[in-house]
Formats: sequence, C-alpha cells, structure tokens
Amino acid sequence: MKGNGARTPPAPDCAERRFAIVAARFYPEIADRLVEGARAGLRACHVADDRVSVYDVPGCFEIPVACRNLIETDRFDALVALGAVVRGETPHFEFVAGECARGIMDVQLATGVPIGFGILTTENLAQAHERADPKRGNKGYAAALAAAALLSVTSDIPRAGFR
Repeated sequence: MKGNGARTPPAPDCAERRFAIVAARFYPEIADRLVEGARAGLRACHVADDRVSVYDVPGCFEIPVACRNLIETDRFDALVALGAVVRGETPHFEFVAGECARGIMDVQLATGVPIGFGILTTENLAQAHERADPKRGNKGYAAALAAAALLSVTSDIPRAGFR
C-alpha cells in the first residue's frame, strides 16, 4: 500500500509470530479502518488471522498501559498501537498525543518488544480519515509493517533482563 508518495518497505516473513493490535476507540470509524489496514499489513507478512488478537481501549492515553499488560502475558511477539488524536481548541491534544507516544516508547524500551506506532495526530477529523483510507496509504498498514520489520531485526537479539 502506498500513499502520499511514501515508499512501502518490503514485508518481512512473520508467519510463525503472534501479534496484538491495540486500538483506541475514541473515533470508532477511524479505529476500524486502521485495524483493517493493520490486519492487511500483517497478512502481507504471512501472519494468519488466528495469530492476531485485537484489543480495544477507550482512547490513545490508555494504549501504553494496555501494551505493557499484553506484553506481560508473554503471548505476543510484537504489537501494533492504533488510534487518532485530533487537535481541538485546548492543550488536550498535546498532552494526549505526547504522553501516548512517550508511553509507547517507554514500554518498548523497558521490554524490548516492538510496537508499531499507528497513532494519527491530525489537525482535523478529515485528515484522520485521509490517513486511515486504504486507497491513500492506511497508516495502520504501515504500523503493522514497522512492527514486523523491527521484530525481524531484533528477533535474534536476546532480551535478558527486560522482563
């Protein structure tokens, strides 16, 4: 899937891997499209549908703790975090977007488990719809490929001491 002139990297083979998708449901239509894109991206990596679990959370602020809890189950090799934060008239946007991104990075660094970052940060809802559109380069697809690619790079590196 290509969109906005971006190059889509080759899909690594992750056939025997297990993935969790964590989707913020604050904008349900956007979440549905991002999840569809992530599933398509994982299929491109040869991941069977029954090796992908989807977990819904209320909003993007809740994604990092959900990711941490899912990693602690030791059931998943990588995760994909999906959602949208749309700018409003208050500083809420900066707090939610920034803390979500920081939280996801903190979880990755603390555990060594890859998390594909598919959090849309847009000025308006129209931009979010555009970035979740499968015809224009669904960012859920890109986030799934990023998680799979990082998993392929790091799979032979021991994670001793992270858990």
